[in-house]
Amino acid sequence: MTIYSREDLSWTSDLKETFDGDVELQDEQGHAMRMELEAEFKVGEQRYAVLRRPGAAVGEHELYHVSSSTDGEISITTIEDDDEWEDISELYDECTLPEEL
Repeated sequence: MTIYSREDLSWTSDLKETFDGDVELQDEQGHAMRMELEAEFKVGEQRYAVLRRPGAAVGEHELYHVSSSTDGEISITTIEDDDEWEDISELYDECTLPEEL
């Protein structure tokens, strides 16, 4: 169960403004892979990106940390902590799935 609620999340648009919807990441072997920006948001001071591989089904997404250096360069990195990934994934699903009536 997530430790966050909808009120903890605020939507952002830094990546959309910078990359216009597509983000290029490098895998562990240094190969470039294009990802589609599905959403971006902030929880507390931590920023997150929801990315999807081209052709992936809706709901098949990956979560990443987003940070900026002092000179404004944006960095997108893997979320290493399994508990954090699970909490943020649940929060994102809660905020994007329709509320039950």
